[in-house]
Amino acid sequence: MSEKKKAAIVIYPQFSNYEISIISAIFRAFAKEIIVFSADRSVVDSEEGFHFIPDKTLSEFVLEDYDCLILPGMWCFPDVLKDSRYIDFFTQFKDKNGIVIGSISSSPILLAKAGVLNGRKFCAGLFEEDIDHYDFINKENIIRAPLVIDRNIITAMGSAYREFAIEIGRKLNFNCGEEWFSGIRKPIRSEDYIFYRNHK
Repeated sequence: MSEKKKAAIVIYPQFSNYEISIISAIFRAFAKEIIVFSADRSVVDSEEGFHFIPDKTLSEFVLEDYDCLILPGMWCFPDVLKDSRYIDFFTQFKDKNGIVIGSISSSPILLAKAGVLNGRKFCAGLFEEDIDHYDFINKENIIRAPLVIDRNIITAMGSAYREFAIEIGRKLNFNCGEEWFSGIRKPIRSEDYIFYRNHK
């Protein structure tokens, strides 16, 4: 029996941890191993002020070991765009349909620069001025929506991080319910706040 494939999460300076919090929880719920990658082994600060130590460098990535790649958004994407280590890494995913790619908030700009979004519909959490500024962004393929799925690539606005996570889970054949992580139910009923270890 072959070893289960893993999920790769790529982080970079000022990445948005909250945008990948639910997909990380779903991976944990379905016992999917997560490996965190960055350009090097240095500590990476999230935009929320947390400090993360990557598991591996981008140069240690082996495509055959993974069936999912996750890109969080970031507070200051121009800095990451200038780092060729990231863009060179993402170019290997051009026309690779066998791996689920989830890219949220501003991070689709990295895939666009690497050519991964050529011929793909997508959404991106970017200002219109930024979309107009970068000529590698194909404006004709942008969909003004909270979430877009084009074959193996799922893109989403940062505010759709719950829906983003659920759709990635479903692409990986996890039984993710529509109500997962949906927040407070209204009207508030006491019976909704009684829990059993073994579901009745």
